[in-house]
Amino acid sequence: MKTFVAPLLLTAAVATAACQPLSPQDRSNLGLLGGAGAGLLTASAFDANPAWTVAATVAGAAIGTQVARNTQTGQCAYLQGYDNRGQPLYQVAPC
Repeated sequence: MKTFVAPLLLTAAVATAACQPLSPQDRSNLGLLGGAGAGLLTASAFDANPAWTVAATVAGAAIGTQVARNTQTGQCAYLQGYDNRGQPLYQVAPC
């Protein structure tokens, strides 16, 4: 019974949250949690050792937060090339 009720409650909570407008802070927190979860699942799928699991989780959290900020502003960074020192040059424009 628990295996049926838990996914049902999780689905209901996500559906209810999807109906509510998110503040910028909520959007950032959701991106952080989603990215961390994706990093953890990816590391688990590849049977990574604990150090790589932590690194993948932290990297996923950072990427998820940045994606959430970009969806809030509607802007993306596009790679334009590299300068004479090999540093990437980005242009920010609407997605």
